[in-house]
Amino acid sequence: MPLRKRHVVLAAALLALAGCDSVGNPFPSLSGPSSSSYAANQPPQLGNTYFEPSGVSPGSPTGTYVGQKVQGFRAELGELQGAIRSQNEQLQTVRNKTIQDSQAYHENVAGMNARLQVGTTPGNPVLMNRWEQAQGQLNTINDDIILMNQLSAQITTSSAMANYLLDSVGAAYSLSGAVDEDHRQLRVVEDETQQTVVLIERLLNELSQDIARQQQYVGNEKQNLNALALAIKNGQLYGTSFANRPILGNANAQMAASGLPGPGGFAGGQPLVMVRFDRNSVDYETALYEAVNNALARYPNAGFQVVAVGPAVNAVGQSTQNTAQARLYAERVVRSLQSMGVDPNRIGLSATTSASAQFPEVHVLVR
Repeated sequence: MPLRKRHVVLAAALLALAGCDSVGNPFPSLSGPSSSSYAANQPPQLGNTYFEPSGVSPGSPTGTYVGQKVQGFRAELGELQGAIRSQNEQLQTVRNKTIQDSQAYHENVAGMNARLQVGTTPGNPVLMNRWEQAQGQLNTINDDIILMNQLSAQITTSSAMANYLLDSVGAAYSLSGAVDEDHRQLRVVEDETQQTVVLIERLLNELSQDIARQQQYVGNEKQNLNALALAIKNGQLYGTSFANRPILGNANAQMAASGLPGPGGFAGGQPLVMVRFDRNSVDYETALYEAVNNALARYPNAGFQVVAVGPAVNAVGQSTQNTAQARLYAERVVRSLQSMGVDPNRIGLSATTSASAQFPEVHVLVR
């Protein structure tokens, strides 16, 4: 088994991890995470439409009051379309910047994952520096989103002006003193204003989609960076954050469909992972990640109960001390799960004692 190679101290002969037979092989075995696990998480695709207004058709003065209004409408529409051209240029600029920033970040993170894939020293300072660089790159991408939001506010203002102009043009039909040429020119201005309104709506819609995709990407990558920091600390690759896993359906239904018992753990109360803390430093996080990864692959809605198990002895004071020490270890395991991206609301913590435990233990059960 891969865990024996890592000399991870797990109770009951590495019970329940990576599909051990003692729990009926509930999970498929893992050969280990690969660099492709991050490669699939590419930066989001942004829109590529170039929003160019069609322009304003010229018209001849008619000498009427309505004709003067038409000339004013035409001038306002020209100014509005000029603003849209400027905002479109800003959009293309911020898109190109966002793409470049996202690619630079993704290449940096993919490089760190590739280095961790082949193994490295725990807390490798080179990777730690690159991780800090990646954090700065992600902040830059977030700044790009701020620019997109600012641009969206400007375009929203242009949209309000375009709709107001369209209403004004429509109202001008009811003005008295117009000649046929006035109404013909009004129809031309109205059509071109309507086209501008549609263009602005398309621009806003595409920009909103860009913003939503980028916000989701940044949120996911913040969780992935937390998981990556944990991997760098241990010098071993885990994979992407569990926070990016979708929550689908009902947990009980998923467990029933997979043939597994419902919440409360496996048959016979066997935990997913049992970690025995018989020395100060126990390398359990790789094993924990693989086991949780397998569990969430089978039923994404699963939660986890972390149980501190202290050795039960005759001396009451000693028993209390053992339980308190086990709880400290359990809290460490909870922090590890959270660093891997498991939602804190899906993690429970409890404590107990066991006559069979010789050292403080931490049991992780599926619930």
